[in-house]
Amino acid sequence: MAGFEYEQAQRVAETFEKHGVRYLLIGKSGAIVLGYPDTTQDVDVYVEKTPENGEALVEALLELGFPLQQREQDEIRRGKDFVQIRTGPFDIDLVFAPDGIEAFEDAFGRASEIEGIHVCSIDDIIRSKEASGRQKDRESLPRLRAFREWLSTQGRKDRSSSSE
Repeated sequence: MAGFEYEQAQRVAETFEKHGVRYLLIGKSGAIVLGYPDTTQDVDVYVEKTPENGEALVEALLELGFPLQQREQDEIRRGKDFVQIRTGPFDIDLVFAPDGIEAFEDAFGRASEIEGIHVCSIDDIIRSKEASGRQKDRESLPRLRAFREWLSTQGRKDRSSSSE
């Protein structure tokens, strides 16, 4: 399976926007959109957990070409904490309750929008990986923290630290 590509994030963003889905890219795919020099195998999406957003998300995923089974549609509509989809044009992980982040609205307020793509702040991406406790996340933390430091020297940390 091919890895995550920026074009996939753009397709997701365009289709989610069309359907009114409230989301943020998170994880390594979010960091890559922020400029992190790495690869990943899937698109990680933090999705607002509401019935309306779940319904919009199902419609958007179907339009993107994901052949969702009824069970998957039901899990998405009810906002199951984690839904992993491996049947479709690319792999996508839907996260309704990411480790280390309390509320979608708070994360959305700290997020950035890059070329129409809503992305968690690098601080939230790091916080989520720290809280997950997974070995692969612990291994990526030093590089992500170094990337955060580099972003801060570029004046691009995230929207909450800019002068908007």
